[in-house]
Amino acid sequence: MNVQIKQLTKIYGSQKAVNDISFSAGLGVLGFLGPNGAGKSTTMKMLTCFLPPTSGSADICGFSLDKQSLQVRANIGYLPENNPLYTGMYVKEALAFVASIHKIEQPEQRIADVIALTGLGEEQHKKVGQLSKGYRQRVGLAQAILHDPPVLILDEPTSGLDPNQLIGIRQLIRDLGKTKTVIISTHIMQEVEAICDRVIIINKGKIVADDTLTGLLAAHGSNSLEKIFVKLTNSAA
Repeated sequence: MNVQIKQLTKIYGSQKAVNDISFSAGLGVLGFLGPNGAGKSTTMKMLTCFLPPTSGSADICGFSLDKQSLQVRANIGYLPENNPLYTGMYVKEALAFVASIHKIEQPEQRIADVIALTGLGEEQHKKVGQLSKGYRQRVGLAQAILHDPPVLILDEPTSGLDPNQLIGIRQLIRDLGKTKTVIISTHIMQEVEAICDRVIIINKGKIVADDTLTGLLAAHGSNSLEKIFVKLTNSAA
């Protein structure tokens, strides 16, 4: 398993934002779902070393979150929810900068490959600040996959994309899941049903469901993930 999480907890004052969660993830696309404030983004920030956990442990590709954070970061591609970008740089320039940070060999070829994968060909010579929200999201995704990491953590990866763009990016995420561990957070249930192999639902900091998509639907006697989500996240944690 590329991701191993044991009793991970994050406390802010008296609030347990993430409360003693454990799960593992291997190849495939894992949908990490929950209502606003459930602890999704906090968990992702801990896994990517942006926030230290209060307690518990996590290993990424065999590297410990608290003792080997540089190795953890090297093995993760992260698209955060707010997708911070260098808006004054040209798209190709921004990707070259990220490639230099990761010391990628033959960066020009890798950048060209990633631009093609994310559909940025016609935008590559524009400044990031000139792009629409959807294309900025593609730049963020391109940066996340540029160093070819075995684990991808994508927080709202299709935010701002139009229906035509959605099709291409969803297919890309599905394809990435064939060779990588992909953890995505989204509020779009149809998206989860379209691309995820497995689903974890978190509510008030605790995991309330962890199953394959097929298994989750069967266990709740429902053909709608949305109904299951509402049922589990409206109940007391």
